[in-house]
Amino acid sequence: MPATHPFTGLVVIDFTHVLAGPACSHYLGLLGAKVIKVESPQKGDAIRHRGGTDSEAAASGMSTSYLTQGGGKSSITLDLETEAGAATFHRLLAAADILVENHIPQTMKRLGLDEASLAARHPHLVHCAMTGYGRGGPQENTPAYDVNIQAACGLMEATGTTESGPIRAGAPVLDYATALAASFAISAALYERAASGRGSFIDVSMLETGLSLMSSTVTDYLKTGNEPKRRGNLANSRSPGAGSFACSEGVVSLGVNEESHFRNLAGALGREDWLTDPRFAERAARKAHAGELVAEIEAELARRPATEWEAVLQQAGVPAARIRTLRECLASDQVRQRRFIHTDPASGVATPTLPFRIAGAASHAPGKPAPRLGEDTAEIMAWLEGGS
Repeated sequence: MPATHPFTGLVVIDFTHVLAGPACSHYLGLLGAKVIKVESPQKGDAIRHRGGTDSEAAASGMSTSYLTQGGGKSSITLDLETEAGAATFHRLLAAADILVENHIPQTMKRLGLDEASLAARHPHLVHCAMTGYGRGGPQENTPAYDVNIQAACGLMEATGTTESGPIRAGAPVLDYATALAASFAISAALYERAASGRGSFIDVSMLETGLSLMSSTVTDYLKTGNEPKRRGNLANSRSPGAGSFACSEGVVSLGVNEESHFRNLAGALGREDWLTDPRFAERAARKAHAGELVAEIEAELARRPATEWEAVLQQAGVPAARIRTLRECLASDQVRQRRFIHTDPASGVATPTLPFRIAGAASHAPGKPAPRLGEDTAEIMAWLEGGS
């Protein structure tokens, strides 16, 4: 088994839709697994037809949201409401190692695919169920999308400013965080199966993923009773040197949390006098005079553009980054040299890969472009008949 593709030889049945579920199976595929996406013959995964700004691609069933996590997969169309479709689905499960699905429990129960039924019929299978709220509790059958969970877990309420009110994060972060959590759980279940020979059921909650992303905030609230307040771009450390600061052009974000950071900042700004100023020389004093220190930092940074300050501050050992657009970030040498973006040579579609590298791999990229609806049905049926 190649170290850079540790899931080579594993078969994943992707019975998912929209973002979180498809992203989970996509990540497994990037690590070498064979991923078979099961879709309805009528229109397939709904995300094929919505998401992104390319309306022409969406109209053809190949939206940019679908393309993002469609690469490397094979697509088969099955009507699971029919006897023949259900039988073929079970044949796929018998040949597979992992089932990833993100349907509410009552849907899976209606199809005869609930966890108890699948465990009895396919005891080898690692069955990963991803839902908005998880099994158990009054909301286990409540449908949910990323925006609903951002609202439900408190993340939206804690984001923004007093003036702005609650604000949703600018990307579907809960969908992708849940996908990563599910992938992590599947990896652990495979490790356990290697020892026991038995599959297992994994219950992944988007709500609990959201709370996990806020773990330190949750702990602070549980210990102190202090509700989190919207702090805009100020860092959670509450250090006066940690936040976003306007420059003569652009904005730079500072993470001045440690004593060494403050000394480096003072030196980089030519304000070594801060180190002996009784208002700023010690951490407690800086917090007591936070408004004054922020005003002085703002005055210094206003003298030059953010592009210059970023280079100066980083060179001085200050955690600093200017606020970039997505275009600027993707064009950066850092992103390009690590080959985080993969461009498929056949389709020309460029998509993100994985945020890590195993065993020195240049990148973990899909082996083929995202399939059209049912594109691989005949090939998959032949694979089943051949017992591969």
